[in-house]
Amino acid sequence: MNFLASPKPSRRTATRLLAAAALCAASGAFAQAVPKTVRLIVAYPAGGVSDVVARALGDRLAAQMGVTVIVDNRAGASGAIGMDAVAKAAPDGATLGFSAISPLVLSPHLGKLPFDPLKDVAPVASVMYSPVLLIATPASKAKDFRALIDDAKAHPGAVRWATSGPASLGHIVLEQLRAAAGVDITHVPYKGGGQQLNDAIGGQFEILSTNASPTLSSHIQSGKLRPLAVGAPARLDSLPQVPTLGELGYKAANINSLFGVFAPAATPPALVAKYNAEINKALATPELRAKLTATDNVPTGGTPAAFAKEIASEFESNGRIVKAAGIKAD
Repeated sequence: MNFLASPKPSRRTATRLLAAAALCAASGAFAQAVPKTVRLIVAYPAGGVSDVVARALGDRLAAQMGVTVIVDNRAGASGAIGMDAVAKAAPDGATLGFSAISPLVLSPHLGKLPFDPLKDVAPVASVMYSPVLLIATPASKAKDFRALIDDAKAHPGAVRWATSGPASLGHIVLEQLRAAAGVDITHVPYKGGGQQLNDAIGGQFEILSTNASPTLSSHIQSGKLRPLAVGAPARLDSLPQVPTLGELGYKAANINSLFGVFAPAATPPALVAKYNAEINKALATPELRAKLTATDNVPTGGTPAAFAKEIASEFESNGRIVKAAGIKAD
């Protein structure tokens, strides 16, 4: 996807998103049946953590609603390709999308999208947040996060920090820490997550910021990698000794990947409300919660309006960060 000039964040974003959510959450005048076959567009490749979660959610919805759920992976452009497919689908309730909110709240500040993230998709329900882990590799001597900051201050530019690419969530965390701590850290952008994890184990850089995953967890448990901090609302059950960035005094950097379900904007309000209720029901089941927590993802849920409010807040925040740091996409 080719990115063009960055648009300025609009103060009308929250109003537009909340209005859309309110419209979709309203009860329809007539009951409308859910289609017998539902396509769930997943904005990421098959086999990844988000795909595994989406398929588990699809299975639960199929069992609860008596429908067939077909998963359709549409990966690429940091989720924008999948969300574009959702935006352009027929608004008949037969198409839903599963994605992080980044194509709606970050990508618009980096260039022109083939859809309007504020008008063309409707938030249905948040599903989970995926924490961002700050990991020390064998190249780093830092035993904890404060030692890392001290090292960066003592040796400007010497600490190398890898992310999955320019304008990725890990890059946003880095820029927030750079500004808040007043440190000079060298950004090492990768294209995706596979190679960066191999290089982390090999000590090709000092710090890695990445989302939680089973593979990452195995390397932490083996002692090959050391977690220094986590971007999350609370400490992870699997890493209770690792503080959040908020606890460490870096609230602006204490961010994570929020994932949810979306529908084409003109999907009938009664269907959006129905899907929201069923998703919340699915998230309350022990089976699905176990699937999420096993990979350090945390179940969320809630109303379409609450989800829209979170999206609006992140949109405005990311706009300020991107502008202040001069972040550009590839």
